[in-house]
Amino acid sequence: MTLKRQLLIASLLTLIIPWAGLQFVLELDKALRQQAMQQLQSQATRLAELAGDRLLGVPAVTADTPVLYIESLRQPIHLDGYGDDWPGYDDEDQAHLWQSAADTPDNNAPTLRWQAAADGQHLFLLIRLHRHRPVFYDPARPDQPHDLLKLWQHNGDPTLDQTPPQQRWFIRTSAPGQVYAQTDQRRPRPDYRISGFWRPVEGGWQVELQLPLPAANARFGFAVFQGETRLAGTAESPPPLVVGRQPELERRLAPYLNPGQHVRVVEPGGWLIAETGRPVAGARPDFDTLSPLQILEQASLNALRGLVQLYQPAPQTLATGERRLTPQSWPDQGLVRHGNGSRWLLVSKPVFGGRALLLEQSLDQLLTLSGTTLGAVIARSTLIIVGLTLVLLGYASWLSWRITRLQKLVNRTVDEDGRITGLLPPARSHDELGQLQQQFSHMVARLQGYNRYLESFSRRLSHELKTPVAIVRSSLENLAHSQNQAEREQYLARASAATERLRQILHGMSEAARLEQSFDHADKETFDLADVAAQATAAYQALDDQHRLEYRGPETGVPMTGSPELMVQMLDKLVDNARDFTPAQGRIEVALALDGDRWVLSVFNEGSRLPAHPATDLFDAFVSHREGSGEGHLGQGLLIVRLIAEFHGARVEADNESRNGIDGVCFRVIIPATP
Repeated sequence: MTLKRQLLIASLLTLIIPWAGLQFVLELDKALRQQAMQQLQSQATRLAELAGDRLLGVPAVTADTPVLYIESLRQPIHLDGYGDDWPGYDDEDQAHLWQSAADTPDNNAPTLRWQAAADGQHLFLLIRLHRHRPVFYDPARPDQPHDLLKLWQHNGDPTLDQTPPQQRWFIRTSAPGQVYAQTDQRRPRPDYRISGFWRPVEGGWQVELQLPLPAANARFGFAVFQGETRLAGTAESPPPLVVGRQPELERRLAPYLNPGQHVRVVEPGGWLIAETGRPVAGARPDFDTLSPLQILEQASLNALRGLVQLYQPAPQTLATGERRLTPQSWPDQGLVRHGNGSRWLLVSKPVFGGRALLLEQSLDQLLTLSGTTLGAVIARSTLIIVGLTLVLLGYASWLSWRITRLQKLVNRTVDEDGRITGLLPPARSHDELGQLQQQFSHMVARLQGYNRYLESFSRRLSHELKTPVAIVRSSLENLAHSQNQAEREQYLARASAATERLRQILHGMSEAARLEQSFDHADKETFDLADVAAQATAAYQALDDQHRLEYRGPETGVPMTGSPELMVQMLDKLVDNARDFTPAQGRIEVALALDGDRWVLSVFNEGSRLPAHPATDLFDAFVSHREGSGEGHLGQGLLIVRLIAEFHGARVEADNESRNGIDGVCFRVIIPATP
């Protein structure tokens, strides 16, 4: 039996304790919710009558009415034109706070976005024009077209949609900075009640304005013109109706709310005109002031809340913090969940004019009342918990002893100098700890072989450097005793060839390290893998008359994201490796084929075979299975192949293969297909 199952069986014993208490709490929670729903129905009816009296005679805002919604300010606005203190200015999660309008469906046409807020005395507007290059006003050439922001306002009866605006202003500026509105007349005069700042921004400009707060039921609109051409803006006939939260209505409803309740009043068009609530009585105690028993009670209550919510009916999600709610987004009554995960009981009632009142009751109080029964459950089961704790403590001690034993076995396999001195004994158990010991044993065995290779690396490197160094030394000695120019040139040529061989050896040792560093600066692009493989193979054949190189696969149509230069470098290493093991006039085949949802780029060569059970991975550093001493390979080529493949999200593998009755080796690069 696995260790996980053993722990699971031991943990299941503790479920006997809270089961009976949980059943009682669930029944109590259901009864409390039914009683709370009945009370909410009666309370919502009274609140709907109060709201209807306050809204009597106020026209309702329907869904097809253009609206300029005004937010209630929670902090003062600093009028500077930058907009950093506006909510949702750069926050994508609060992008719904912006309002927008487009006069044309053209995606390249200028678009206008704005926010409106009020502090009880002033109206603040943040207007931003996108996809437009600012054209400022030139006092020397007043008739030249320039950017012009026009504003208009209807006061009083909102049903007078077709009457001209009672007030008009326009704003223009010759440079970024502070601006003032001017009356829209033949002889403009400044109106210092409307002031603000005009700032250029990326892709357009924005202006931040402060205006007198419009009267109730007023209509207010604005648009941007360049000369006589309208660029973007709100509707002018009729202009948008100014809508916002009504503090007087919120103050009237607040005294009638109980702790943990929240009320909203919504227009027929979904616009929120009142929202207030009363927090749950009593603040949460400070954690540092709680005793251990109180901490246990709080933790138990939180766990119980989660269990009770699991057995409650599935709630409907209700948007919070939204200025507009659709009538289909809330039920007539039932459970709802807010964006922060809290659950509420909701009741909706109609209000005068087609409006709706939404009254919510937090379930935290009901769950707290239900959770008081948990204390009795814990008190009756304390002895059982102590007994089970002792059992689990003994089991945990046994596991700790096994882990400590495994730690000592691992430490004995490595001496103080870091050498592998022995292997781990085979595991007698078959659980996770036994499998871990088996994996440690495999790892130590691989490290032991790898260390042996590293210890022989100095001898291999000395062997590789000995021949070119000896050639250079003998050539220089012979050069000193040479008698004619032909001999001198011969010895100089031999020394030059030997130093070039030394350079190649040192270059191969550092190539992999430089390649890994270049990945940080490599730019990825989309290229055709088939075209790269086909052209590279053709180039290899043109430069090599000792072997037969062929390409099999599509010529084009294999898109891939990455670096074509690195892919060519990877192919260079694979083909060079194949040349070294292929006899004269032998065949080297480069192929590209689709295998399910991945592309397989392979290089096959005749005449060589891989060891049946290699001690190390072919694609690791300093691994080479070449024989002889003429070329001096340090095992870096296939490491570079693996690094480039992993950079492109691919993997590499190698295996012996027979094609058309001829034995050989095939190296494959398995690349995920790009959609």
